Amino acid sequence: QVQLVESGGGLVQAGGSLRLSCAASGRIFSISVVGWYRQAPGKQRELVAVINTGGRTNYADFVKGRFAISRDNSLNTVYLQMSSLKSEDTAVYYCNVRGLLYGPNVFDAWGQGTLVTVSS
Repeated sequence: QVQLVESGGGLVQAGGSLRLSCAASGRIFSISVVGWYRQAPGKQRELVAVINTGGRTNYADFVKGRFAISRDNSLNTVYLQMSSLKSEDTAVYYCNVRGLLYGPNVFDAWGQGTLVTVSS
C-alpha cells in the first residue's frame, strides 16, 4: 500500500558529504513521523534521526552537528544530509515512514535500504 524508494547512497571519502532521499508513494493521506536508521555489518539497527509532523527533529548523539533530517510534505519525501562523514558511518541506511492512508488506516513502512560506504 505504501512504497518507499531510497536513493543517494554510495562511496565517499572521509570528511565528505552525501544526501539520502526517501520518497513515499501510495494512498497516503498524511505522514507523521519519519526516521532514518542504519545498520552496520554485525551490528543492530540503530536510530540516526527522526522528524515529526511539525518539523521537530531529534538526532543520535553520534551524528549531532553532522547530519540533518528534513522533509518535503508536498512530495512525501524525506532527506538526510550527511556531512563530515566518518568511516564509522558506513552502514546500510533505512528510512521509516509512519502515517495514515486514505481509509483511514495507519501504516508503518520501511525503505529497502541504501548503502553508504565511507573510505578513510
